[in-house]
Amino acid sequence: MRGRGLGCRSGVGSFAGAWSGRDVEDVGVIGLFAAGERGRRAAVELAGFLGPDAVVPDGPIGPALRRLWPRLGSAVFFLGTDATVRLVAPLLRDERSDPGVVCVDGGFAVALLGGVDALAGRIGELLDSAPVVTSASVTSPLDELVELLDVVVDGDLSAFGGALRDGDSVLLRNPLGFPLPALPDNVQVDDVSGHPEWTVLLDDRIPSGPQPERQLRLVPRTLVIGVGSGTGVSSAAVSEALAELEVRGLDLRAVRAFATLDRKTAEQGIADALEDWGFWHDSTTAPLLAYSGEELAVIPVPNPAELAIGIPSVAEAAALRGAMELSGGGRVEIAVEKVKGAAVTVAAARVLPRGRLALIGLGPGGADERTPRAEAELRRASVVVGTDECVAQVRHLLRPGTRVAADGAVGLAEAGAAVAFVGRAGGPVLEGPVRAEVVRVGGVTS
Repeated sequence: MRGRGLGCRSGVGSFAGAWSGRDVEDVGVIGLFAAGERGRRAAVELAGFLGPDAVVPDGPIGPALRRLWPRLGSAVFFLGTDATVRLVAPLLRDERSDPGVVCVDGGFAVALLGGVDALAGRIGELLDSAPVVTSASVTSPLDELVELLDVVVDGDLSAFGGALRDGDSVLLRNPLGFPLPALPDNVQVDDVSGHPEWTVLLDDRIPSGPQPERQLRLVPRTLVIGVGSGTGVSSAAVSEALAELEVRGLDLRAVRAFATLDRKTAEQGIADALEDWGFWHDSTTAPLLAYSGEELAVIPVPNPAELAIGIPSVAEAAALRGAMELSGGGRVEIAVEKVKGAAVTVAAARVLPRGRLALIGLGPGGADERTPRAEAELRRASVVVGTDECVAQVRHLLRPGTRVAADGAVGLAEAGAAVAFVGRAGGPVLEGPVRAEVVRVGGVTS
């Protein structure tokens, strides 16, 4: 297997993560498959432009495809659409985990499966081919929101996507104020005056009262659960205390991490209860963070107590300390104050959402000098800020409804918007701190 990079374009990388419908940090592989020497030469040349995540496997296509399939973020075929469909059909399992598929055939780059319209457009630019985007391949801004926030989806995302593309009215409820991408005209945010056909709820809390029949719940991982216990606490006691958090309105699928006093990580009851939580919530991604007594003693908490271990709080302090660590300097709050169980106390802290500022470098100016992650960030933004010249280079990548501004990027992000600030070469440079999440996406240098 070999991947090619072209000198000054090495480092374009992370392309598969940007276009496969997965988080850009969870990078997959772009496989390029071709039959015949001419097709393979074209595939190798394209791989050089797509960066180090692109590979052109040796040998017959079928065995190579089956071997690589579990690792692929995207697959590009230099074949006819009929042959491509026959190759991938036996391997398809689930639309959220299958790789995207692009077919390069007869002067066209066809986005065949999996939300890879932007990849097809990029390939079209590089190969001077016409991109063809099928309705099934178009990702909605909600798909990108799902990936950006790493949310748990409760409901029929596929049916909702079809309804969104068909123009059905949608109410998006965003009570915590997450930064949103540009949304279609048929999506209204927090406007409960109408009668929407679909409702999307983006929240880490369990909704109360009667719920709409057609509702999609997006549960973001915002919560840090602090756990304090006596020696020899049982796993049943810890599990019962965690369940009490649900009684108080939290959705435990929103847990991002657990936290405790460092000496309590050896408690088997805590370890077993958290393992049980991971099993029932289909997750192994929530770590147990550990902090010293000195660290927890200085955390202000709503319910301090005189504990035998000499500090005023474990559960609330550990929850807040863990949330502070994961927030990257952002705001945190207590979501549920301490709940006492049998020799155990739990509490929940929330990492509050912030605006997002992506500082994007466009390189010297050519399409092949713009990184794939830059294009992904542009599509996630609700506002793009930059000079007329820079905005003109990327306007075709923006979602309908994206606002364009000449300045004010920092203020917009600090107010809670998802902002892409574009500039030439390596991108804009900021002076001083910014009260928002900052993402730097440099361009490819000459």
